[in-house]
Amino acid sequence: MTPADTITPTTIAELECRARDLIVPGERRILGITGAPGAGKSTVAELLVSKLGPELAVLVPMDGFHFANSVLAALHRTETKGAYDTFDAWGYVSLLRRIHAQGSEGNGVDEDVVYAPEFRRDLEEPIGSAIPVRRSTPLVVTEGNYLLLEDHPWPLARDMIDEVWFIAPSEEERMERLIARHMRFGRSANEARERSWGSDQRNAERIIASANRAEHIFSVTDQRQRSA
Repeated sequence: MTPADTITPTTIAELECRARDLIVPGERRILGITGAPGAGKSTVAELLVSKLGPELAVLVPMDGFHFANSVLAALHRTETKGAYDTFDAWGYVSLLRRIHAQGSEGNGVDEDVVYAPEFRRDLEEPIGSAIPVRRSTPLVVTEGNYLLLEDHPWPLARDMIDEVWFIAPSEEERMERLIARHMRFGRSANEARERSWGSDQRNAERIIASANRAEHIFSVTDQRQRSA
């Protein structure tokens, strides 16, 4: 578990101010938002990008690098979908490198737009080239479970990120939110609990163990109301 005395209570408005402080006009900054399944990192990231607006920020989720279901079936990994080794980690590293270089002048990179993939929960599949990242956008927010993982090659992705925030709600709140999310996308109550306390929990323990490598660990005090 994350030590309670390392967690800073905050609000979406305060995080917005922190995100604005990272922005340098004419330069590229990458902000990472991570946490265990059900922590609410996607909600936080989406709210921040929405508040900053498209001229300042764009959201690039790590989940776009899920292996396709056909690949998972071929690897006999369908039941562990969501584990760190069911993602194209090298693809994510390559994208972050392109995005990082895109915003730097004089680096020989001439990509006005880089297209990132997204993950569609209604399809349970990644969709390629779905998110345009423009050179003129100063802040890229990337969110996902494994931004702080030490297993190769995940640290190479971390090297491209200027700052990582770890979102750490109470375990009760996180699990409640996770079960509700599984049910929202078609699982029965029993299936949702089994998944949340099974493979999701094993992933969560690995992710929580990486929290001390974040620049900040936050509990977002107004997140429950905004997620409802």
